[in-house]
Amino acid sequence: MKKIEIRISGLGGQGVVLAGQILGRAAVYDGKNVVQTQSYGAEARGSMAKSEVIISDDKIGFPIVRKCDVLIAMNQDAVEKNQDLKEDGILLVDSSTVKNVLITNARIFKVSATQIAENSCGGKLYANIIMLGALTEITKIVSESSVKLAIKDSVAEKAVATNFQAFKKGEKAVS
Repeated sequence: MKKIEIRISGLGGQGVVLAGQILGRAAVYDGKNVVQTQSYGAEARGSMAKSEVIISDDKIGFPIVRKCDVLIAMNQDAVEKNQDLKEDGILLVDSSTVKNVLITNARIFKVSATQIAENSCGGKLYANIIMLGALTEITKIVSESSVKLAIKDSVAEKAVATNFQAFKKGEKAVS
C-alpha cells in the first residue's frame, strides 16, 4: 500500500464519523500516516454525513479525498451523491438500505449491515462497525488487532463487547 483514500458516507446518526475516526486511529496504531476529516449537516440526525480517511505509508500532501479508492455507502443517497470512485475501486454498500447501485466500474461488495446489526447486536447503530469489519476483511488496510484497540479507545466501556461482536459479524459477512 502506498496511499488509499476512503470515504464513508451516510446519514447523520449512522455512525459514519465514528467509523472514520476508528479506522484512522487503527491505521495510526499500525504505524501509518493518516488524515481523517468529517462533514455533516446542521441537523444532528438525518442529514448527509461523511467521513474521509487517507492512509499512507508516506507523508500526505493534501488532506482531502479527491477520488475514492474505497466508498462505503450506508444509504442510497450516499451511492448517488458519491460517484467519484476510482476505476476498479471498492464499493461497499449496506444492502439493507441501498437497493440500486449506480456505479459499475467498481468491485462491489454488499453487506446487509443494518439488518445484521438489528438481528445480532441489538440495534442498527452497530451497522457502521459491521461495515468496518467487512472493509478490514476485504482490504486488509488495517490489522484486526488495531481496529479492536481503536474501538476500545473510542466507544464507551459498556459498548466495547457489542462493537467487537459487530466487527466480527462484518468480517464474516464477506469472508
